[in-house]
Amino acid sequence: MVDLKQIAEKVIEGDSSNVAALVKTALAKGINPQKILDEGLGAGMAVVGQRFKADEMFIPEVLTSANAMVEGTGILEPAFASSGGKTLATVVLGTVKGDIHDVGKNIVAIMLKAAGFKALDLGVDVPAEKFVEVVKAGEVSLVGMSALLTTTAPYMGTVIQALKEANVRDKVKVIVGGAILTPAFAQQIGADAYAPDGIAAAEKVKDLLA
Repeated sequence: MVDLKQIAEKVIEGDSSNVAALVKTALAKGINPQKILDEGLGAGMAVVGQRFKADEMFIPEVLTSANAMVEGTGILEPAFASSGGKTLATVVLGTVKGDIHDVGKNIVAIMLKAAGFKALDLGVDVPAEKFVEVVKAGEVSLVGMSALLTTTAPYMGTVIQALKEANVRDKVKVIVGGAILTPAFAQQIGADAYAPDGIAAAEKVKDLLA
């Protein structure tokens, strides 16, 4: 029997090749994909998040662990889908128009997938119209926006206004993130929450959608 704690340990170490091999073995042994996600991949990223908050791990190490997580979930997703595993809610993420920074956003996506959410990543330089289009098209519960430039952060308010004008703002929660932002800025533009980094954002999303 595969020890799922071993998968968690390899995620923490950022050992992508061993994560992939262990996930494949676990599936071959008939272990439920949800169990692999929760007790293996997700448990590992949860520890990474805790260590990051405690300043015991830093962004480069978090990204290495995140890449290992992506390697595992890529193998797991087909089996997960066919097994009817749970999906908590759908979250849409994107770095706003004019900004191409995506490290924090990518970490949020990985952490949310580890927690069982469906994360739709729109990428970088995303216009307001795209956020509105995706919210109107499906069962989206939350919009997450990222920016790392003082020149692009105000565009988050433009997106929120566009959601209002499309009559879908009340259907979703909105969280904004980025090191340059503040709780006061988030409140000023009408967001529901603010987070300074990807790890914190993932936790805030869980709280908002609990």
